[in-house]
Amino acid sequence: MNLSLILPMSAFALAASISPGPVNLVCLSSGTRYPASQGLVFVTGATLGFVALFMAVGLGLYSLLIMLPIVEVLLRWGGIAFLLYLSVKLAMDSGHLPENRSDKAPGFGTGALMQWLNPKAWLASASGIGAYTSANDLQHITLFALLYLPICWLSLACWVYAGAFLRRHVQQPAVLVTVNRTLALLLALSCLYLISG
Repeated sequence: MNLSLILPMSAFALAASISPGPVNLVCLSSGTRYPASQGLVFVTGATLGFVALFMAVGLGLYSLLIMLPIVEVLLRWGGIAFLLYLSVKLAMDSGHLPENRSDKAPGFGTGALMQWLNPKAWLASASGIGAYTSANDLQHITLFALLYLPICWLSLACWVYAGAFLRRHVQQPAVLVTVNRTLALLLALSCLYLISG
């Protein structure tokens, strides 16, 4: 196993995981509205969903999508619908922090599904595998995925804790409405990437 790959792979994984994207925005929003422990459930689902996507892309899924363009189109429009749904939910939020247990944070399944509908995750997988592994090299793909696992989890967790910091220091509903609507707008704008792609 080529140890000289570990540092550049790790740097790529960190840059791809911590930079803003739809999943990161949901982590931030979750941190502002719910206990951090609930946000970390979403983070765990998103991390495992990403690693599964990464492995699938590395083992040939991306090539299959190129051969079957209809699947790529369906994924793109599914991603747009999902992101717009999350945008609307955020935009309509009252800014009042939930007091009852029935108001649930996005969970494990939502996190995992969101990565499969996330253009940033597909791009990070395809470009990372293209840059740092040989075609279908299971050893390098597995090494990269194992590096991604803690890096992605910690990166997304940082966004949850940034949201928790906001929650602690910004209690006024009007400010939280502004934060939520800004996040909703950013999520909706991320759909433009999908539409133009």
